[in-house]
Amino acid sequence: MTAIKHALQRDIFTPNDERLLGIVNVCKAGKKKKNCFLCATVTTERPVQVKVVKVKKSDKGDFYKRQLTWELRDLTEVDAKDASKENPEFDLHFEKVYRWVASSAAEKNSFISCIWKLNQRYLRKKVEFVNVSSQLLEESVPSGESQNVAGGDEDALDDYQELSAREEQDIESMMEMCNYAISNAEAFTEQLSRELQVLDGANIQSIMASEKQVNILMKLLDEALGEVDTIEGKLSSYEEMLQSVKEQMDQISQSNRLIQISNTNNGKLLDEIQFLVHNMDLSKGHIRALQDGDLSSPKGIEACINAAEALLQCMNVALLPGHDKLMAVKQQQHLFTELRDTFARRLTNHLNNVFVHQFNHFSHFKMTIPHFYRSSCLSLPGYDQSSTLSQHTVELTLPKHSPLHRDLLRYAKLMEWLKNTQREKYEGLSRTYVDYMSRLYEREIKDFFEIAKIKMAGTSKEAKGKFATLPRKESALKQETEIHLHSGLHGSSGKLTGSTSSLNKLTVQGANSRRSQSSSLLDMGNMSASDLDVADRTKFDKIFEQVLSELEPLCLAEQDFVTKFFKLQQQHPTISPPLAQPEAEESDGSTSSKMPPQAEHRHSLSSDKDVVRLMMNKIFQSIETELNSLIALGDKIDSFHSLYMLVKMSHHVWTAENVDPASYLSTTLGNVLVTVKRNFDKCISGQIRQMEEVKISKKSKVGILPFVTGFEEFAELAETIFRNAERRGDLDKAYVKLIRAVFMNVEKVANESQKTPRDVVMMENFHHIFSTLSRLKISCLDAERRDAKYKYTDHLQSYVINSLGQPLEKLNHFFEGVEARVAQGVREEEVSYQLAFNKQELRKVIKEYPGKEVKKGLDNLYKKVDKHLCEEESLLQVVWHSTQDEFIRQYKHFEDLIGRCYPGSGITMEFTIQDMLEYFSSIAQSH
Repeated sequence: MTAIKHALQRDIFTPNDERLLGIVNVCKAGKKKKNCFLCATVTTERPVQVKVVKVKKSDKGDFYKRQLTWELRDLTEVDAKDASKENPEFDLHFEKVYRWVASSAAEKNSFISCIWKLNQRYLRKKVEFVNVSSQLLEESVPSGESQNVAGGDEDALDDYQELSAREEQDIESMMEMCNYAISNAEAFTEQLSRELQVLDGANIQSIMASEKQVNILMKLLDEALGEVDTIEGKLSSYEEMLQSVKEQMDQISQSNRLIQISNTNNGKLLDEIQFLVHNMDLSKGHIRALQDGDLSSPKGIEACINAAEALLQCMNVALLPGHDKLMAVKQQQHLFTELRDTFARRLTNHLNNVFVHQFNHFSHFKMTIPHFYRSSCLSLPGYDQSSTLSQHTVELTLPKHSPLHRDLLRYAKLMEWLKNTQREKYEGLSRTYVDYMSRLYEREIKDFFEIAKIKMAGTSKEAKGKFATLPRKESALKQETEIHLHSGLHGSSGKLTGSTSSLNKLTVQGANSRRSQSSSLLDMGNMSASDLDVADRTKFDKIFEQVLSELEPLCLAEQDFVTKFFKLQQQHPTISPPLAQPEAEESDGSTSSKMPPQAEHRHSLSSDKDVVRLMMNKIFQSIETELNSLIALGDKIDSFHSLYMLVKMSHHVWTAENVDPASYLSTTLGNVLVTVKRNFDKCISGQIRQMEEVKISKKSKVGILPFVTGFEEFAELAETIFRNAERRGDLDKAYVKLIRAVFMNVEKVANESQKTPRDVVMMENFHHIFSTLSRLKISCLDAERRDAKYKYTDHLQSYVINSLGQPLEKLNHFFEGVEARVAQGVREEEVSYQLAFNKQELRKVIKEYPGKEVKKGLDNLYKKVDKHLCEEESLLQVVWHSTQDEFIRQYKHFEDLIGRCYPGSGITMEFTIQDMLEYFSSIAQSH
């Protein structure tokens, strides 16, 4: 290896001013073994560059050549694979990983050690060594070591140092003093030796002169040591003297610590006592208010509220561990519990009495009304007479309970206190309030809807003036209605129900006397032509709107009151709804807290909104039923009332959802809206069914069919009602169903018509439909409007063509035969040679239709068309003008056939186009 090293230095590295410091014989791992050498070199010039060179033996001779060169600064990691075992494999990480296998582990270790030293010297530990034994990684290279891998030359190179500027200056000055230093080096050396001897002698003399001073210094040190021993003895005696003082001070410190602990404990005890006294002390005034406070006056209520809040604060104080074992704390907690129970019982009894008093007050006031139509009522103290139902019989208004709500809202904070402390009593009061108010509202709402039904029935009687024609029947209706309503006010809810059914029956009978139970598209042409029917429906619309307008603020006000009074705005733990359990009254009038067995079936609620909704459902349980009954009555009086109801109900549902989508009002109106929509769909289905069942007279002309004019009236009414309505989409769907049924049944009637030609029935009715759709501009029926126009023009043309065959019948037959021969392949100029169509036959047919005969035939045609067409549509002139155009077209067609099939014959018609125009004009003017 030494010979190879010298050879490589001589042949490869010396020419490049490089010195070889380390070498290893390697081959690539995992491949066919091709030996090469990895060399670690440095440049002789500064700055020094360190490289790793791959040298390979040439295939053409015994010399070596440089194959690859890497800068040592590009080496990032050296991996020796295993630090504990001898392993010849190692990796060098340059821009990629090079895996090598050395010829021996010793060579590998020597090379890695060289790399480590070069890294330490030139790269400042930049390269990372992995799995390398610590023995190889020496911190420094000994200065005397000369037999290492780097060699003595490298150490000698490192010992060389440049002269500093001062050293250069001193040498120059010394050489200036000896000008012969360069020319006579021996003399210069001898002079330097002599001067060095002189300096050594001076140094020895100086050392000998300082011996006396050294002895004096040593003596002083001995004296200092003696003084130190004396001081240490004194310190020991002092320490023994202070030992007793230390023990006494420790005792004093212990006493002070105990005193401090005692003071700290006394302070903590005082804080605890002050905390308990401050937080668990209820003033005598508050105790008095809780025990005997006046719950009727505003001042008494305010005092009770303050006392209840103070009591709740005392009961909810967060006691520290151990406080509950104190006798005084137990006594205070017992006192608080008694005060809480006592006040809760007083408050519950008082509010129960308030509920009963208010309910009896309203009920007594209502039952003292002597007559249903009485315009004034008894004056009761403290009650707003403007809120009574009997005063607003004409105005159709519901009583307002704002005075009751205002009085009860004074107890809202006490209800919140009761909710937080006595949940059972709170729920009992909730059920009591709901029970009383549900009965009160049931009576008022039933009365309110009875009046609304009477007003609705009146729309079908008074507006038409039917009392004059049916005096006995209508008077009996009015009298019996008043008797039923009057008895309902003084009787039970069962009687009210009976009166409601009687009223429904009577009002329907009254409505039937005016029209056949419900309107239809068939009889609507006669109904809606009257302004009284329009006034009827307008009045119904106002009544229905007034009913909804009265119910809406009533429900919203009650829900707002329930939310505020029972404090149902916030989320609370799961509680049972106050409506899910029936309550039992105790002998003192309070609600029993003992729940019946059915309570185990109650539903748990996680939200106060659910509680509010259940309370509202219980309070206003009759609203949905009464609304459905009112809607059914309106639908029986006139099925087209469902249009008004759908629009009004949709608007109120939309308004209620904007206020609160989960409110009782929104839910109830949404349920009723489903019924209204069902009635609307039933109305549309009824009209379609009646179209299908229509029968026409066989002895009279058809004209405009009733359901066609009925659809026109329906569309006009619907467009007026549904203008800017929320449920416009429902109307558009109904339009599509109705117009398709109209189209289908027009064709059906036209096919079945015997008196009137099919084309006339189709032409007139589709013209009417087209005119209606064009006038109303219903966007969803644009396709049907275009279809109606096409059918109208198509059947008009068909009718005109079929009618023209009558005045010139033989002439038409003759030329039809001519066209048939041409179609069979006979040449046009050879048609005249046909026996049945020669020139003589043509002249014979033409002579049968002189101008007078043509005019007479046209006059008969005009009369026949006039009999076919109806006066309502006024299509006679249109048909006559179309007939004229078609007649002229046929005339020109006949002239063209004569010119092509009978050329040069000189045969012409007995009348001209100008003659025809005069005939048509004179006939139209004469009629």
